[in-house]
Amino acid sequence: MYRYSRAELLRILRLTARQLAAWEKAGLLAAAESYSFFDLLQIKKVRDLCAHKVRPAVIRESLAAMQKQAAGMENPLLEASAYSAGRRIAFRHAGRVVEPLAGQFLFDFSPQSNNVGAKVVAVSRPSGPPADIAGLFAEGIALEEDPNNQVQAIAAYQKVLELDPQHAAANINLGTLYYNRQDHALAEKHYRAAIAIDPRYALAYFDLGNVLDETGRVTEAIQAYNTALQLAPTYGDAHYNVALAYEKIGQPRQALKHWRAYVKLDASGPWAVHARNQIQRILQADGLKLVRGGARN
Repeated sequence: MYRYSRAELLRILRLTARQLAAWEKAGLLAAAESYSFFDLLQIKKVRDLCAHKVRPAVIRESLAAMQKQAAGMENPLLEASAYSAGRRIAFRHAGRVVEPLAGQFLFDFSPQSNNVGAKVVAVSRPSGPPADIAGLFAEGIALEEDPNNQVQAIAAYQKVLELDPQHAAANINLGTLYYNRQDHALAEKHYRAAIAIDPRYALAYFDLGNVLDETGRVTEAIQAYNTALQLAPTYGDAHYNVALAYEKIGQPRQALKHWRAYVKLDASGPWAVHARNQIQRILQADGLKLVRGGARN
């Protein structure tokens, strides 16, 4: 696998040594003397975000918040599409756009849209095909940023798996592409493959739960969501989805604890209002049952 020297990185990305050192000091990058193509993509993301007036501290805080929002995600800059949204960052992930510091979901304006509510941070790579697995994986992520390139993104991830059948993240991303295309059988196949490769990958269990829920296997979905929560107890989306699933099978008291957990984790996000309403509804229903039960005695 080819490694780029520090001097080559500065030349390719048109950075100064001072800029690179500042980002290292801010904790955005690890200090190094050589870099993979995968590293170049990450540093380009940082460069482009800073060019849109996003401060390094905000980038760092956004990355940490995004990792909490999507447990199992190791590198949000490359595993989710990053946008500059004003002076903050929004990420497109699993079919949604989220601004993690505020915990808000945003309108998803694609690069082709005339709306300019968010600017896409484009990912490019040196000319010629990627020479290694990391490069192919990064290419798949870059292609995903444009909905018109999903077929090419699928091909890139499939090539990654040909070279490295144990690449859990490629399976996850392939699964999500198929899920968004409503090919639930292939989505499930790749999510299960990711779990077989890395049984502690919380995101894989969460995504599997979504497929199982979508295809009517709600009890199995609950098991998958609960496994995700065992691995990542602060996984807000898993609490939310498992609460919905418990409600579907008529177990509101089981749902109640997950609604409460979700509200603690996301007190001001767009779905917190619904969670609070569900808590109130369940408590009121239980209260009425107690009153009626007492009247019969």
